[in-house]
Parts: sequence; structure tokens; C-alpha cells
Amino acid sequence: MVVRLRLARFGRRHAPFYNIVVAHARTARNSKPLEVLGTYDPIPRQTQSSADNDAAARAFKDIRLDTARAKYWLGVGAQPSDSVWKLLSMVGLLEPKLKAGGLRRIEASPPPQHQQRQQQQQQ
Repeated sequence: MVVRLRLARFGRRHAPFYNIVVAHARTARNSKPLEVLGTYDPIPRQTQSSADNDAAARAFKDIRLDTARAKYWLGVGAQPSDSVWKLLSMVGLLEPKLKAGGLRRIEASPPPQHQQRQQQQQQ
């Protein structure tokens, strides 16, 4: 059975909080996972020490992850969802995915045969 790394949603309405979990691919989003690898808080927060310096303060999204277990599950073939892939690339465990329109080589296609004949006739 296929195993996936994905997010399980917790928290209140308009205040999401996610667990990064390992679960079978066909189970429901919030069903009991095989293992909980970490947490992700998508709402930007400021630390208490940086709250005093408002100009220098920068809000951040909190990602807590057991990297050893995440490496293990990736090593045995667990497939991360797109959102978990993004988080793992931020932590440095995976390479960032390229978007559909990213890095495409533009090659000059040869002109159609009728244009080649016209060019030869003109010469």
C-alpha cells in the first residue's frame, strides 16, 4: 500500500494548525496516522524578544520536524504531498519542485519544407 507524507489539519476555524504525518494514501485526511513527524503553523507569528523592536521584527511560520524520521520515510519510498514537499524543501531535505512553466529550453525549430524550397528557389 502506498504511504504518503501529508498534512493533517487541527485548530479552530480561521486558525489552522497542521501535523506533518505519515499515512496510507487512501485514508481520510484526519484519520489516525502511522506516525506524526512534526507540526506546521501557517500563521506568521513574532517572537517575544522581537516584539519590542517592531522595525526589526519579522514574523515567521513555525515548522517543527523530526528530520531523522522524515529521512527514513523518504528513504523507504513514502511520497510527500505537494504542500509537504514545499515544507521539506524549506528545511533542506528535498530539492524544490520546478513549476510547470519553469526552465524550458527554447530551441529554434527548422522551417517548414515549403519555406526551405522557396529559399532555395530564390538563391
